[in-house]
Amino acid sequence: MSVNFGTKRIVVGAHYGLRDWLAQRITAGLMALFTLLVLAQVVFSRGPIGYDTWAGIFAAQWMKVLTFVVIVALLYHAWVGVRDILMDYIKPFALRLALQIFSIVWLLGCAGWAIQVLWRL
Repeated sequence: MSVNFGTKRIVVGAHYGLRDWLAQRITAGLMALFTLLVLAQVVFSRGPIGYDTWAGIFAAQWMKVLTFVVIVALLYHAWVGVRDILMDYIKPFALRLALQIFSIVWLLGCAGWAIQVLWRL
């Protein structure tokens, strides 16, 4: 027996795809621009590149905030990718759920560590 739900098709799965595809592209673009910014700062810095130069690049508050925004983008980028891979290849629900929970906890731990590194908490 089939049930007719009208002309709208019910789509299930990895959140319909377009939103995740767009999120992947936007976060990748943001990370690429940030990488170019840091490379430009390194290339145009004077003297040898050591700890003082790196600390100077990330000393300004705007750079710390931008770095954290990029880290959050990286974590979201990683989450979307890992979630989609798990949904595609791990069929047992309990195992997939456990791996997704582990991934979320790991990524939140990485975000906490990033806060510690950037603001020396």
